[in-house]
Amino acid sequence: MIGVFDSGFGGLTVLSALLRELPDYDYLYLADSARAPYGARSAEVVNEFTLEAVDWLFEQGCPLVVLACNTASARALRNLQQLHLPKRWPDRRVLGVVRPSVEALAGIPVGTVAIPDANCHLIGDNLVRASGAEADELVAVLGTEATIASDSYGMELRKLAPWIRVVQQACPLWVPLVEAGEIDGEGTEYFLRKALAPLLPPNEAPKRVLLGCTHYPLLLPVLRRIFSADTEILDQGPLVAERLADWIRRHPEQEANLTRGGTRRYCTTDDPEWFAARGGKLLGSSIQAERVRLRG
Repeated sequence: MIGVFDSGFGGLTVLSALLRELPDYDYLYLADSARAPYGARSAEVVNEFTLEAVDWLFEQGCPLVVLACNTASARALRNLQQLHLPKRWPDRRVLGVVRPSVEALAGIPVGTVAIPDANCHLIGDNLVRASGAEADELVAVLGTEATIASDSYGMELRKLAPWIRVVQQACPLWVPLVEAGEIDGEGTEYFLRKALAPLLPPNEAPKRVLLGCTHYPLLLPVLRRIFSADTEILDQGPLVAERLADWIRRHPEQEANLTRGGTRRYCTTDDPEWFAARGGKLLGSSIQAERVRLRG
């Protein structure tokens, strides 16, 4: 099964896109709802929690895990890939959402290999200089406090597309709003506009805005009312799904380990009934969830 991990039910926005793009594969979704949200936690704690979740998914038989959680991707992915996997799980893979999101934010097409030092992209066998290098575009990343503090998006953008200017804006109240079901209305719009003030008139409008948290797409109707039609709002789910499909095509040795039975399993570390009710509404179909323990 392909494991998909998030701190809460927001990662179902990514899973939903994966199910549309890659419907034949088997999926195991894990939400650490009992300890959500991760956004205000320390890097050490996020690393600890993410490690426990990934180990659990591997123990369930997942050869590939997608960290749908931006905070986990920003804080824990590098340690997982460089230190933990080689020692304990050398045949397993963990992918995050930061790199594919940055590629989309920079306008790099799916299937393109970026060569940062040369500011070029490799398309097939052709080396192509990055388009728009003099454009000096402004883009924005919206995320949790931990994601923004990590500067993961800024670092990746500076490597892949140094000609792009980026504003990174923390939106600490947005996840609690979504978890509470407050995804529209005057109160919700007030808190969204307050966080987005640096990106709204009279300030310069960004060309693209990345929703750098899996919960944020649930606020899209309000965000589209707030931003001008000239600003493109990037939903991580579809772009991560597109790039995962491309990754699978380019790694047939990993694809061979993935089963294709069309099954879905949903697990949470908190109340499974609450999760099934919220998750089913998000996915548009009834689901069954089970409670699991990650430690002790």
